[in-house]
Amino acid sequence: MTMNASPPKRLLLGITGGIAAYKVAELARLLYKDGCDLQIVMTDSATRFVGTATFQALSGKPVFTDMWDTRAVGGMAHIELSRNRDAIIIAPASADFIAKLVHGLADDLLSTLCLARDCPLLVAPAMNRQMWESPATRRNLAQLERDGVTVLGPAAGDQACGETGMGRLLEPQELLEGIIGFLRPKLLLGKRVLVTAGPTFEAIDPVRGITNLSSGKMGYAIARAAREAGAEVTLISGPTCLPAPFGVDRINVLSASEMFARVESALAHADIFVSVAAVADYRPAHPAGQKIKKRNETLTIELAPNPDILAYVAALPDPPFCVGFAAESENLEQHAAEKRRAKKIPLLAANLVQQALGAEENALLLFDDAGRHEIARAPKLDVARRLVAHIAQLYEKCEGKSSAGTGRNRRERVG
Repeated sequence: MTMNASPPKRLLLGITGGIAAYKVAELARLLYKDGCDLQIVMTDSATRFVGTATFQALSGKPVFTDMWDTRAVGGMAHIELSRNRDAIIIAPASADFIAKLVHGLADDLLSTLCLARDCPLLVAPAMNRQMWESPATRRNLAQLERDGVTVLGPAAGDQACGETGMGRLLEPQELLEGIIGFLRPKLLLGKRVLVTAGPTFEAIDPVRGITNLSSGKMGYAIARAAREAGAEVTLISGPTCLPAPFGVDRINVLSASEMFARVESALAHADIFVSVAAVADYRPAHPAGQKIKKRNETLTIELAPNPDILAYVAALPDPPFCVGFAAESENLEQHAAEKRRAKKIPLLAANLVQQALGAEENALLLFDDAGRHEIARAPKLDVARRLVAHIAQLYEKCEGKSSAGTGRNRRERVG
């Protein structure tokens, strides 16, 4: 499987006045690191919080603040700067600037750019909690969304004024994921994807247990990639230290039994099930109620098999589209092909544990009805995006056959 590198996204990042402007320096760095072609425009009040030199250094381009700046092509910065841009992002978006957008006011460079744009607009609000809760602000945000503007956030938490509540700017990583996700092709738009990720922990006693070295990074990357592709994503995760991907509903579990129960309850609303979690095959049959004391003798622990979650889901009368994972230490292709046949699933992704566990990169071999496909070693998010594209292609073919044969798709059958 090969994919051509996509051209860099051309973004205009607009910064308005507010203490949260300091966070946007990190957002600019992350966008630039992600390969975005970044042009920054600041309002005059924004420059009172963070200087233009900071953002010029982070973007590698001059920062514009004045509508009459003659450095723009033709001397018309309010027109030219938004042309050939994939999107405009306003972060932080103050209550005042949001009101300007709603009423079409254009009294400075950034507001004029937004009015004269021919690309999508995203805003990331940041303000005091009472300003956020004001009826005027609520009306303005509702009107922006009716006008097709995408609103990212805000979040709740401590504010610079010393109060606590809604109105905090999303964290830079969350904004990055929201922006990049907005720009990705919506291959799974309207679909509901259920992903399992991470290890499970099977208690021996209250402080000890059986687990494995899975970091959860691959599963979390797949959840993010599916969300970027437009899906509604539920992530059922074993214990990890990873933050939930932006826009993903995460359910935390500990043991294989808990994961099985959560998967079973979420299946009715899933179109696609991606089983990435490294679920323990066995659990202690009789976990101790109290900590086992150390003794100078051999300790024997009886193990009982855990439920096979993927096999259970695939064997349902009306299963979602199932994607399995096989992590092997040897004979990768043989074991993966055997697992796919045994589970009777349409797609299985396989990797070598010594190359993937805990690593930032991965490589996958995909097995489906058409044969074998390779995703070359790359950062796990890139691999996840390619896998999701393959899933979307197979799912569309599968649904096409189902509709042709029955006149109904799976969502209609589930109701």
